[in-house]
Formats: sequence, structure tokens, C-alpha cells
Amino acid sequence: MARYIFITGGVVSSLGKGLMAASLGALLQARGYKVRIRKFDPYLNVDPGTMSPYQHGEVYVTDDGAETDLDLGHYERFTGVSARQSDNVTSGRIYQQIITRERRGDYLGATVQVIPHVTDAIKAFALADQGDHDFILCEIGGTVGDIESLPFMEAIRQLRNELEPDQTLSVHVTLVPYIAAAGELKTKPTQHSVRELASLGIKPDILLCRAEHPIPESDRRKIAQFCNVRPEAVIPALDASSIYAVPLQYHGEGLDDEVLRGFGITDAPAPDLSRWYDIVDRYENPEGEVTIGVVGKYVGLQDAYKSLNEALVHGGMANRVKVKIKWIDAEVFEQDDDAIAAQLEPMHAILVPGGFGERGSEGKIASVRFARERNVPFFGICLGMQMACIEAARSAGNANASSTEFGPTDQPVVGLITEWMTAEGLQKREAGGDLGGTMRLGAYEAVLTGNSHVSGVYGGAARISERHRHRYEVNAAYREPLERDGLVFSGMSPDGLLPEIVERPDHPWFIGVQFHPELKSKPFAPHPLFAGFIAAALRQSRLV
Repeated sequence: MARYIFITGGVVSSLGKGLMAASLGALLQARGYKVRIRKFDPYLNVDPGTMSPYQHGEVYVTDDGAETDLDLGHYERFTGVSARQSDNVTSGRIYQQIITRERRGDYLGATVQVIPHVTDAIKAFALADQGDHDFILCEIGGTVGDIESLPFMEAIRQLRNELEPDQTLSVHVTLVPYIAAAGELKTKPTQHSVRELASLGIKPDILLCRAEHPIPESDRRKIAQFCNVRPEAVIPALDASSIYAVPLQYHGEGLDDEVLRGFGITDAPAPDLSRWYDIVDRYENPEGEVTIGVVGKYVGLQDAYKSLNEALVHGGMANRVKVKIKWIDAEVFEQDDDAIAAQLEPMHAILVPGGFGERGSEGKIASVRFARERNVPFFGICLGMQMACIEAARSAGNANASSTEFGPTDQPVVGLITEWMTAEGLQKREAGGDLGGTMRLGAYEAVLTGNSHVSGVYGGAARISERHRHRYEVNAAYREPLERDGLVFSGMSPDGLLPEIVERPDHPWFIGVQFHPELKSKPFAPHPLFAGFIAAALRQSRLV
């Protein structure tokens, strides 16, 4: 029987509910329990797939092809449990399902209402796909009081009544602000937030209080008294040295002990936190430093590249070096040629990440050219690989080489993919069809060339499985002329039709991949491509 932990937030957004859920999941795992973490998103989009990165941050993709909230990346990185389609739902998806059923006549003429139809659909989502997990953590997006989240709160209230008394627990994340003029912390925002939650019929069992300063014992007792919880259930959550220190910090404050006590579990094994001590040690005690230039188009919001940022940090952990990331707007290189050398020469390695649309593409191509000509380690991901192929074609004399994503071209080195094979059979897409959920999404295999650089990076593997999210592909018809110019296709789809990996054997480290390896990197298992990339940057740092 799975136990449910419902995680809500109040006062303000961005308090770190997702990180809290991931950390708690890791702590429960460290005690030998099996966990799964889910995210309920109140917005009306069916999924975040068509949302701007500036609106929502990155779109995290699961093995089974779901486009999900970036918090699922935290969940995977902290627990190692692969997320699934059933681990993220939005209001839009709930309403879409309900309206589809109503149109089919499934409700037999009944009036379709928020209660019971919407709340029943939310509860069904929460209870589905339990497997043999001991704990299922459910994070509710937004803050208490948001009109969008009310159906989810009502569904939680109902579930807490319908499940066994010792089967659910409510954790509420709040803010305890510090007022500098008064020189003290203020507990009133937390009190009001808990009162708002209680007005919806949900009594929190544990309060996780975000604060910039230590919370005195007197304030913890005050919060407990006014919010009707035990003083031990008021858990301080101060800023940590890194996100990977958070599990240890929460354990030190007794979060996992209090959760288990709330479920009446008194015989739980002690946690094995050696993995997290090693991670923190590698992060806080590096033996060197490298600087990576990331040339992208969404650099104004680092959450747009959240998994990429963390994967680079993991690569640093694997090499025991600190990774400094220099975020560079690709458009700058389109406006000022002198800026290319000025900004990229200090870099020990260059990475061009994924993206959509023409904006910044010429700047990315210029970055590829700089890395190729100067023998600077280069890593291209998704669109970054495509830009490397276009740059190779242009350097070979094809000045018109481009992508159909950027407009009509008579030299489509990159083009729209309309058919590809999956485990379910042939997938087809129309050029003018819907944008949402129509890309090549999820895990696909690639076959590696045996004597290639990338095969060595993967430890000699002949086949790999990586996650994709793209609508355009490198045109395999250009393989022969590109390979003559030195850009080798070292990874292909199993049917040999879709290029997955390119590399330059005569370069110190030059690899482009069509997939997104950052989505599978974890602090305790850095992705081999990022570990190898940072190792190459470290070698480069010793040359300059």
C-alpha cells in the first residue's frame, strides 16, 4: 500500500517545492524505501511543450515521450527514478480528457462539473500507476489561494478523507521573511498561508519554512502554536551552499524523521547518506576550474537550460573541477564580428545547446567555426549538432547550406522530419499540423560506429538509448560530402536513416548529438558525454 505525501506552497512562488520533494524522495530512498514523485500543474496548457522557455523554463522530456515540467528533472536527478507520462498532469490535460469524454457521451447526459468530474479525474491521476512504491510524493504547483489550483486542493482534501488515516501526509512550504528594518523574522505570512490552506479543508502535518536567517526556537514554537502542528514539525529550510547539499541539510533538521513519525513508522532503518556526502565533497572541494562558453538564445533565463546547467556541474564532479558557465547570447555574434574572438578566446570549451527558430542561428554557426578552427573542445546538442553540420557544409564550399526551419532553401542540410520509426510503428507528421506533442519525443536507440570517439566515450557500447525532442533532422543525403570535409557520422538510427551523432576525428574533442544527453545526467551518475567534455576542457585549460 503506497503512502501519499502532498506538498503545497504558500505566501510566494519559487520557494523550492520541487527541490524539497526531490530531496525528501532522496532521503526516503536512503532508508531503503521505493519512491515516485509527481507534479500537478494548474495551468491550462495541455503540457509545457509549446510554451516559451522565458515563460516556463525548460521542457523536461521523459523516456516515454512526455513533455513535462522542469521539476521532474529535479526528481530524476535526486532519486534516479525515471519519470513517466503518469508523473505530470496539467489542468489543461484534465479538462481535455473530461471534455473528450463528455463529447463521446460517457457521462450519460449528466451535467459536467468541477465536483465531482474534475476532482475525480485528478484523484484518478494521483492513484494510478502505483506499482510497488512505498511513498508517492505529489507536488501541487502554484501557491495556496491561486484560483487555478483550487480543484487540485479539493481533490487532495477528498483523498485525505477517502484513504486510510495513516496513508496520507500534508507538507506545506512557506516563507518566513526577514525584515531588515525591524531586525527580525516575521511568522505572520506563514500563519496566514496555513489559515488559507485550512479554509480549504487541508490541515498541514509538517511546515517547511524557507528563511534567509536561522529561525529561533521561540519562533518555531510560535509557528507551531498558531498553525496547530508540533514544534518538531516546523522544519527550517535555509539557503544551502548548493542544491545538492539540501538533502543533507533537511535530514539534519529532521525532515525525514518527522515524515516517518507522521506515518507512524518507528522502525525505519537509518539512512545511508554516503552518496550525498561524496557529491557535496566533490562539489565543494574541486581540484581545478574550467570555463565553458554556452552560446544560446534563451540565456536571459537560466531555467531555460536547467538540465544542461546541472549536467555540466555533474561533469565537473566527475573530474573534480569547478565548472564556470559563461552564458553568451548567440545574437551578439551576428551583430559584431569582433565579439566572437573576444568572448570565446577565454573559454576552455564551447557548447551550443538546443533551441527553436532562426534567431541566433548565425551566431551559433560562427561559434562552431571558431571551435573547429581554433581546436577548442566543442559540444553541440540538438540544434547545436545541426549548426555544426551546416557549418561543415559551408566550409566545404556550399555557401547556401541551411535548414528548412529557417525558411525555404535549395540546400537543406537540415530538414523537417515527417516520418520515423518507433516501437509502436511508423510515425507521420504533417508540415502544417499542430505544434503540441508532434515532435520526435522520448527515448530512441542509436547505433555507434565501433572505432569512433563517441563509442569510446560510451565505454565501447555498440548501441545507446537517449531522449529526443526535435522536429528537424540532419539530411542523411549530405553524409558523403560532409564526411569528405572531416565531419563523420558516428551514430545513426537503427534503420540507418537518421543521423544521431557527428564528430571530427582530427579535432581534440568535437561531438554533436541530435538528442539531449543532459536529461539523463545525475550527480551520482554524470552522463559520459558531459564527463568527457569537461575532461577535454580541463586538458584545454592546461594548454592556455
